[in-house]
Amino acid sequence: MRLLVTGGAGFIGSHFVRTLLDGGYAGHEHTDVTVLDKLTYAGNRDNLPLHHPRLAFVTGDIGDRTLLNGLLPGHDAVVHFAAESHVDRSLHSAADFVSTNVAGTQTLLDACLTAGVQRFVHVSTDEVYGSIDEGSWTEEWPLRPNSPYAASKASSDLIARAYWRTHGLDVTITRCSNNYGPYQHPEKLIPLFTTNLLEGLPVPLYGDGTNVREWLHVDDHCRAIELVLTRGRPGEIYNVGGGNELTNLDITRRLLDLCGAAPSLIHRVTDRKGHDQRYSLDETKIREELGYAPRIPFDEGLAATVDWYRANPAWWKPVKHPSDDSGARRRKGSTA
Repeated sequence: MRLLVTGGAGFIGSHFVRTLLDGGYAGHEHTDVTVLDKLTYAGNRDNLPLHHPRLAFVTGDIGDRTLLNGLLPGHDAVVHFAAESHVDRSLHSAADFVSTNVAGTQTLLDACLTAGVQRFVHVSTDEVYGSIDEGSWTEEWPLRPNSPYAASKASSDLIARAYWRTHGLDVTITRCSNNYGPYQHPEKLIPLFTTNLLEGLPVPLYGDGTNVREWLHVDDHCRAIELVLTRGRPGEIYNVGGGNELTNLDITRRLLDLCGAAPSLIHRVTDRKGHDQRYSLDETKIREELGYAPRIPFDEGLAATVDWYRANPAWWKPVKHPSDDSGARRRKGSTA
């Protein structure tokens, strides 16, 4: 099998690639992987085993049709991780999100049709549903995104579904809850707060900290994606949740304990515009159809994640402080 992974140098995509090449997914021991990544700030070559004999790396944009026309032929499937994914950035640079997430996805889908790619897994987010006060979202829930990022992902979901319905392309969509784990860019809540605390810096908590998120270890998420790739039904959507609903303040307190830091390091900042209050996924479908269940208990996974950042400053410090304006970068915060 030949598999193209877009965005494979990013946090989630690189975990999927590393696990597959390490023999973590049965049946893929001989799968050849091509990673296509634009290497924006969130993509990092150091996330990948670049010298692995079954890995090919291509620097490029999913919106480059000429590149795709030359690259896609001969690949059996695409797992599409590539996306602009940071909500805060989308509030100020929405055009980048529409260009990559919407137009880029459409270009990729069209190129897959031309090249005769047999399978397409589109990796999306629970944020397309909006915010839910009680209960949990099923896959049939209306899409009501509240940020430019979420709206661009909802748009790409609909385009992907349209290519299944109109053209018969074998497309499956996954929608996951908040991911965490090693190699996550330190603009996101858990790595930002962890690395700040390891540096003795305050952590910027939005508003009153009562916003609720459901947390999923990246390894569990990637196992679900592999199940969908191999056994998911064409045209279907699968929610992938972790079953761990916690407020942002709860997460912050856990990180303070794990880093041995004082509560005085919590710095309250003005809440994000349109900040969703609560996310919660109903993942009955993927459990019953594909036998999926998360394996990593949240407290165990969070402790291991903090330990990874503690042991790997050589990875995150250059990512977090890439230039002389590092002081300003350290003070600029982001939460889920």
